[in-house]
Amino acid sequence: MSAILSIKPLGFPWETQDPFLFCVYHRDEFPEGNSEMGVDKKHLTGRSIGNDFTIKDRWRMYHGQSIPGFPFHPHRGFETITINKEGFVDHTDSLGAAGRFGAGDTQWMTAGSGVQHSEMFPLINTNKGNPLEIFQIWLNLPKASKFVEPHFKMLWNEEVPVLKENDSNGKSTEVQIIAGELKGIKALAPTPDSWAANPENHVSVLTIKMDENATWTLPGSAKEANRTLFFYKGSSVTVDGQAVNAGHLVHVDPTAEIKIQNGDQEAFMLLLQGRPINEPVAQYGPFVMNTQEEIRQTMIDFQKTQFGGWPWPNQEQVHDKDAGRFALHADGRKEQK
Repeated sequence: MSAILSIKPLGFPWETQDPFLFCVYHRDEFPEGNSEMGVDKKHLTGRSIGNDFTIKDRWRMYHGQSIPGFPFHPHRGFETITINKEGFVDHTDSLGAAGRFGAGDTQWMTAGSGVQHSEMFPLINTNKGNPLEIFQIWLNLPKASKFVEPHFKMLWNEEVPVLKENDSNGKSTEVQIIAGELKGIKALAPTPDSWAANPENHVSVLTIKMDENATWTLPGSAKEANRTLFFYKGSSVTVDGQAVNAGHLVHVDPTAEIKIQNGDQEAFMLLLQGRPINEPVAQYGPFVMNTQEEIRQTMIDFQKTQFGGWPWPNQEQVHDKDAGRFALHADGRKEQK
């Protein structure tokens, strides 16, 4: 019997399984930046500024007016996991926290009871392009944790565990272990109130890079988990004996060992796994609760409190060009890389 449960084309956003709510992949070949780390006006003609999701010249502005990205917006009731593979992301939030993270870094944010944040993509290079490649994953919170205190932490590239294995032909597979455990290697701890903080929930987030013609076996996990492999870049792979082209997701039996044979190009995949929360989901935009009444109350709460307001001078807040990679936490603690 095949370990493959289903194969589906990737959409926008990608289809996910409980406990994950949402996954989106952004690849943008941004042009050179101007003096304000934004896009020169000559590149903005013909775009739907404020809601630019159509790929034109291989990039998008998203909700940004002059700097691409997502100006301040609220969240409640879930977590965001933002994985950066290339470029930079500037974070600011209503708690006064901030940061800039780059290739190989992951930001894990528990929105909990409510937070506003901004995620902008500063175009730091002024004499060449500014490519960006990120994933954003929404991980649900159970009812018992919907109103925990908001919190974020950085999983810095230098500290994130990486498994690297060579097959019998010397071909390499490299796996960044962002959450969970793989072949005895444990990820860094997630935020303390995360569904992933309890090992019994079997949450795993992996990014996988395979050499051309490499072979690698993904170990089995717990039967209670949902497990999805997203093949987003490459040519073709064979998963448990079945050919899969790039641009597809594969739901697999979580207990099975999955042999992956890559084709003639480098292959890039994301794996999401976790025990389902199995609670009702009521979602309205950036709010995720259990009932529609809770959604209505969330909207009232946000109108009253703005989840702490916005302490920054700009909705599209970016940091100094030479700020480097850093995290400033709400308690004043600062990390500099």
